[in-house]
Amino acid sequence: MTYGLVATDMDGTLLDASHRAVSPRNRAALALAAAAGARHIVVTGRPVPLVRDVLRDMGYEGLAICGQGSQLYHAGKGVMVSETGLERAVAREALARIADRIGPLALCVNRGGVDGDMLLDEAFTFPPLAIPGVQRGTERELWAEPLNKVSIQCPGLSDDVLAKAAEDAAGDLVDFTVAGPSLVELLPLGMSKAVGLQQAAAGFGLSAADTIAFGDMPNDIPMFEWAAYGVAMENAHPDLKALADEVTSSNLEDGVAVVLERIYG
Repeated sequence: MTYGLVATDMDGTLLDASHRAVSPRNRAALALAAAAGARHIVVTGRPVPLVRDVLRDMGYEGLAICGQGSQLYHAGKGVMVSETGLERAVAREALARIADRIGPLALCVNRGGVDGDMLLDEAFTFPPLAIPGVQRGTERELWAEPLNKVSIQCPGLSDDVLAKAAEDAAGDLVDFTVAGPSLVELLPLGMSKAVGLQQAAAGFGLSAADTIAFGDMPNDIPMFEWAAYGVAMENAHPDLKALADEVTSSNLEDGVAVVLERIYG
């Protein structure tokens, strides 16, 4: 079976070890799918400011689902089509509840919009990704402008344990997801990659039945649950592998291309 929509996560899935480039083989496989009539859509946890340069370097000019589904961005035009922000008062209440249960948290906030900054408090350790535009901020600065999402860390707790504890404490206020190493994120309630993907697919006249999705982390679980076929990378989180219809090679071994070549070749 072929699919009319190819949805790919970015980091750990489509991109190479630099977190900025798509391999020649993956590029060729996406072109093969396009020649067969399939659309490619990027579905990433990164907010627009942290992915737009990568999209430009890829030559990607279509719609991109960013910020865990909360942002629909037209890469070719450089404009935000739609955005659902995280209310600051709600986020602060959720964080207070979590801290009361497990102790002090390290915080990182992504501001909304095409040019929103990414601010880290002094305790937050940012993963080693080659992403420009990340800076330290005071508590006042972290909450000064509208937000896209908030990331948390807690010393001594793994990502999975932290996400479960956070959900138990404040799951009625916000949604939580593990987006990558040391990235447990707070999102607007009901928000996920599947929400953004469904919205974009409908605009193309396509549905879940037309969609094959690729990913590597728990934040891709809603997308896999929605799509007709989900492909996890060999380097994927165990929870995503357990849900996937297929496990392909790692992102460093062009796992996306391995599957697309078989389907569209």
